[in-house]
Amino acid sequence: MDITDKRIDGGKPFDWGRASVDYARYRDIYPPLFYEKILARGLCQNGQRVLDLGTGTGVLPRHLYAYGARWTGTDISREQIEQAKRLSVGMDIAYEALPAEEINFPDGSFEVITACQCFWYFDHERLLPKLRRLLTADGRLLVLYMAWLPAEDAIAAESERLVLRYHPRWNGAGETFHPIEVPPCYEKYFETVYHEEYRLKVPFTRESWHGRMKACRGVGASLSAQEIADWEREHRTLLRRIAPPSFEVQHYAALVELKKTE
Repeated sequence: MDITDKRIDGGKPFDWGRASVDYARYRDIYPPLFYEKILARGLCQNGQRVLDLGTGTGVLPRHLYAYGARWTGTDISREQIEQAKRLSVGMDIAYEALPAEEINFPDGSFEVITACQCFWYFDHERLLPKLRRLLTADGRLLVLYMAWLPAEDAIAAESERLVLRYHPRWNGAGETFHPIEVPPCYEKYFETVYHEEYRLKVPFTRESWHGRMKACRGVGASLSAQEIADWEREHRTLLRRIAPPSFEVQHYAALVELKKTE
């Protein structure tokens, strides 16, 4: 399913379904600390009903499943949901393929709603009233993010430069350490109760970093098959030149916890 949004990549279409196989294989990379920060807030555990918007391949529900929350995951991409179901065999996680703006569950269905790596894709004016309605009286909205820092990591910087050669309008490049930006419209129904930003190093091999980069929006979700093949050839050559067989890439992670208000 092609998505075209003038806010993203200058309106160049992208389709996460095209990258789903690589996404499932290479983008399950959050380190333990990422999940520990969530659990430290008392969220996504102990019988809480949690809705994970933009669940992708179900990374968040799968990794936190053992802590006892009851999970539902939705995503706009049917291929992403198929991968999520495949990877969640044996877990009681409900998945549904639909845009976040079209979710339709009974009022008060969830104590927690999460959005990981997807918050900026949403039509917030459409989604916001639904989030308020679906959360319980003391419900929480948890927004999560992790990204490499090209200004602090030479390998990430060189990989980004190559992506930009093939996709100059990709606006996923140039990430910096900063808090998650919550649109002002959320102030109508929510208040921020906690936010945190922290640095962390994520381990990779040349192959897993290559796969992680290929599974980004600027490559696997948007380039043509020939462009992807050409990019892959160049990127593998680049990594053999600049990267050891195993290495760490400097990232930062951020979370913001919003509380539903009356």
